[in-house]
Amino acid sequence: MPKIDDIIARARTENRTYLLEHESKTIIQTYKLPVTQFKIAETEDEAVKAADTIGYPVVLKILSPDVIHKSDVGGVIVNVKDADAVREGYQSIISNVKKHVGKARIRGIFVEEFAPAGVEVIIGAIKDPQFGPALMFGLGGIFVEVLKDVSFRVAPITKYDAQEMLQEIKGYPILTGVRGQEPRDTGALVDILLKVSKLVIDYPAINQLDLNPVFSYSKGAKCVDARIILEESN
Repeated sequence: MPKIDDIIARARTENRTYLLEHESKTIIQTYKLPVTQFKIAETEDEAVKAADTIGYPVVLKILSPDVIHKSDVGGVIVNVKDADAVREGYQSIISNVKKHVGKARIRGIFVEEFAPAGVEVIIGAIKDPQFGPALMFGLGGIFVEVLKDVSFRVAPITKYDAQEMLQEIKGYPILTGVRGQEPRDTGALVDILLKVSKLVIDYPAINQLDLNPVFSYSKGAKCVDARIILEESN
């Protein structure tokens, strides 16, 4: 898959261990994970054209190798509903980033599909020095931040392993439907875990991978945000 090799090589050339969001999403898209539609815009007009193509509402995010925590510098605007709001948001984000990170290299604006809310889950992988890549699954939001309600498996995993990972967390009943809520498509989450397992085995240069949040729906799932960090080069 030369596209992935090219992305990793470019990051190495630029002395980056972290990939930009569009690079991370391109990689997981290559492995047929369900990801939000996205386009890169270098001008206001391109941003409007991208939003028109994707369909409103959209999310706008700064695209810069010097800005990792986009929200902290006013680099994210969600639920942008029309072309005028895209233009206004484009200008606002560029202005915010220049104010907070004066020397930031701005490559454009990331225009992304605004995904409907679902049950938030987190799916990730981290390379353990002894055991190699290990996968993580948990419910998102407060469940992972406060309750640490997650499960782990060393990659590669089987379908049975992935199903067990879902069932091991305390919040599993939320996925199966409680208090009149619709059950979630656990099969879609199992599929994502299996594909992430294959990805991190195929590309040992990946040190960390986070899909957070993944919105889980009654039918299907959507990876809303993706982050990949590479191993330090020798």
